[in-house]
Amino acid sequence: MTAQRNLRRLNIGFIPLLDCATIVAAAEKGFAAGEDLDLRLARETSWANIRDRVVVGHFDAAHMLGPMVVASTLGIGHFDIPLIAPMSLGLGGNTITVSGALWSQMSSQGAQLGTDPRTQGMALARVITARNRAAHAPLTFAMVYPFSCHNYELRYWLAVSGVDPDKDLRLIVLPPPLLVDALRSGQIDGFCVGEPWGSLAVEQGIGCIAAFTSDIWRLGPEKVLGCREQWAQRHPDQLASLIRALHAAALWCELPANHEELAQILSQPRYVGVHASILLPALAGQLRCAQGAATVSRPDFLVFARQYANLPWPEHAAWFYSQMVQWGQTTQSADQLARAMATYRPDIYRDALLAADPVLQLPSARPAGVGQFFDNRSFDPAAMDRYLNSFA
Repeated sequence: MTAQRNLRRLNIGFIPLLDCATIVAAAEKGFAAGEDLDLRLARETSWANIRDRVVVGHFDAAHMLGPMVVASTLGIGHFDIPLIAPMSLGLGGNTITVSGALWSQMSSQGAQLGTDPRTQGMALARVITARNRAAHAPLTFAMVYPFSCHNYELRYWLAVSGVDPDKDLRLIVLPPPLLVDALRSGQIDGFCVGEPWGSLAVEQGIGCIAAFTSDIWRLGPEKVLGCREQWAQRHPDQLASLIRALHAAALWCELPANHEELAQILSQPRYVGVHASILLPALAGQLRCAQGAATVSRPDFLVFARQYANLPWPEHAAWFYSQMVQWGQTTQSADQLARAMATYRPDIYRDALLAADPVLQLPSARPAGVGQFFDNRSFDPAAMDRYLNSFA
């Protein structure tokens, strides 16, 4: 008789988004069990809930926003609780979606479905200028959390397009699952969120995807595996096993042959709870920007494992910190920058994988910096002042 293994239980939180796929696949496809782990997954509605339950210890680790890890460690906007990101869960995956009424106004100002973010942003800027001249109420856009890629990518797109996100419109916070209903009811005019919520708005005929954040920041970072630094120090073996399980799951999620099964798994109410037919296009990088429109190809829209997507690069944390400084969430200092970069832990990720495969080849530095922004601006953490001063 085969001896029964004693699985180590880990409580993991997640938000119903397409990029929770790696965590879900690790539990559903046996990758966690292969590392002697029993993942107990908990679906949450808001990122604030994820943050709080990690901080107080309800969750051992979670599907987290990269900037959330930095903000918590620096004590910005909440408790000063050191968190770390020992693994990235992927690149890209967000859209900026606007109401049908706003898209009509943007179209009249030169916007075109599926085109580059500069064209779309300039059209929105002209709409806002016209509304201001007519003394209309400012547009309201929603994002998912103040310390999020969504907030910073949305602000970056607006600012480069000539829109002041703090003066020319209203930015509010709403949890991802509530955004489509808020757009339908007219409470907001647009939102930035991870899939599938942009595609769901398109499918229901209430919104149009104006921009893909993968066009704003090519191969830009997104969610991470986040945990308390103290927990990681106390449970290094469990964390290493979890990283290996998620790495194997990410490789599985990346394969197109597995996308249909993955979409079916994620469509279950306990996970994302959206029909598989809405999940599949984003997995394939073939999305519709408006109901009935032709599909738009974005092969790098959502990357689970390619391009070293799972390595947590400290340069990404540095860029998040630069945005916190730029938008007045904190002040700039060399110590703060160093602490921010130290939250991303490629050393833990490497050690976990190399323990199982000593000949595995992993780059020691990110090959292409932190990615390519749509305005061709470059970012170097060592030249933070110059970078921040390059913005009007």
